[in-house]
Amino acid sequence: MTAVFFMWGFLTCLNDILIPHLKAVFELNYAKAMLVQFTFFGAYFLMSVPAGRVVAHLGYKKSIVAGLIVAGIGSVGFWPAASLRLYPAFLGALFVLATGITLLQVAANPYVALLGPEKTSSSRLTMVQALNSFGTFLAPWFGSLLILSTQVKSSTELAELSATQQMLYRTQEAQAVQMPYIGLALVLVLLAIVVWLFRMPVLAESTEQADTSKHTVLHAIRYPHVLFGVLGIFFYVGAEVSIGSFMVNYLSQPSIGHMSEQNAAHYVSLYWGGAMVGRFLGSALLAAFSPRKLLSTFAAINILLLLTTITTSGAVAMYSIVAIGLFNSIMFPTIFALGIERMGPLTGKASSLLIAAIVGGALVPYLQGLLADQIGIQHAFFLPLLCYAYIVFYGLNGSKIRNAPVQAP
Repeated sequence: MTAVFFMWGFLTCLNDILIPHLKAVFELNYAKAMLVQFTFFGAYFLMSVPAGRVVAHLGYKKSIVAGLIVAGIGSVGFWPAASLRLYPAFLGALFVLATGITLLQVAANPYVALLGPEKTSSSRLTMVQALNSFGTFLAPWFGSLLILSTQVKSSTELAELSATQQMLYRTQEAQAVQMPYIGLALVLVLLAIVVWLFRMPVLAESTEQADTSKHTVLHAIRYPHVLFGVLGIFFYVGAEVSIGSFMVNYLSQPSIGHMSEQNAAHYVSLYWGGAMVGRFLGSALLAAFSPRKLLSTFAAINILLLLTTITTSGAVAMYSIVAIGLFNSIMFPTIFALGIERMGPLTGKASSLLIAAIVGGALVPYLQGLLADQIGIQHAFFLPLLCYAYIVFYGLNGSKIRNAPVQAP
């Protein structure tokens, strides 16, 4: 399971490197470049409920295998997209890739949370999410060496080359994206085979198969801690993805890091690496302290770090934005575990809703892109600051278990 979490973390974070590459290749503004994240995380919103139906029909193990294979098919789609040099083709391949990861999220997150006592579900989920963060830590380094290794030429520079030189350049540019994703497709299929051959507990009592009343997702959303948890995932993922997506362009600004995009990508690795370290530490902290209090404390620290990066410049602004990754660490697994707490056979329904909320990773970065085009990339970080303010509320109040669900109007 940790290998599965590693792979989807790697694939998700590779978008942070793909964005500046495609932005340069297609000469996009920030808002259009963020369509990468909009497409990728929009798939979570569109496909999470269908993914929940797949999990209900196939069970956890077979659904994880199916998710890995679909993600592999999406990775293969990068080969024709790069050859055709069409931005919509990249977005189409990303949507298929994200559909596979959506299925993995819907199946794997509740599965790990249920593999032991409910009291330690946050700690357990945080531990495997640490391996997810290890994937996000390696992806920018991997991407900077391969995807960002080719210096992208503007349309003016390209026009100055001969026809033969243009063809050679376009081939090199395409291969910078094609080869990494073909390699990833092979790894995903291999991992699917390993999971298929591995013996894993069925846990049918916590799937729709045990739901004799045939509840719908509307029944799950009536529980306040589920509803507030859905919003919590939306705002958290939106903030985390926005910061990671803008970091390469932000750190390369003269007033902040004054560095090349390839060097800035190494700091994106530190951002995600901080989340990895924080999750290993957080797993121990969550076993000893209240998950709710720890969640709200970490969110409050991130608010202070964002205020720092917005109001300063140079090294202070640079390291304060990178440090946010450390305190992001426990947020997703803790919000998720609290959101499915005591849901029994409705766990799958609640899980689908929480995964659908990952659409925040599509909407918040796009909105921040619009803000960055208007008020500048630095001041646009005010948007994720508001997202963390909601998470403070969720930790202190929104995650509390109420005795009965809210009645339908």
